[in-house]
Amino acid sequence: MNNQEWVQAKNELLGEITALGFPTELGELIARQLGSPKAIRRMSSYLRQVKPHNAEEVVDEMLAISSEIEAWHRKKESEQANASYNEYMQSWRDD
Repeated sequence: MNNQEWVQAKNELLGEITALGFPTELGELIARQLGSPKAIRRMSSYLRQVKPHNAEEVVDEMLAISSEIEAWHRKKESEQANASYNEYMQSWRDD
């Protein structure tokens, strides 16, 4: 991903955050925590659709998105480990 994509996603998020009356700093923190343009855009979409009324709702959604991303990463790591193990077992049987 290029830097321009990050900047666009972050600017979109900051626009949504400030349009709802929250401080820009909250948007900066959220963008940093989410860590990818895709996650940041997902957060922006949530803000546009739900229009949360307090910062707690915003932070709760950020944490939910972060948690889902972490679970996906753990799943992919587990799948990779399982594939490596299966490959090892198959090579052991072939000998």
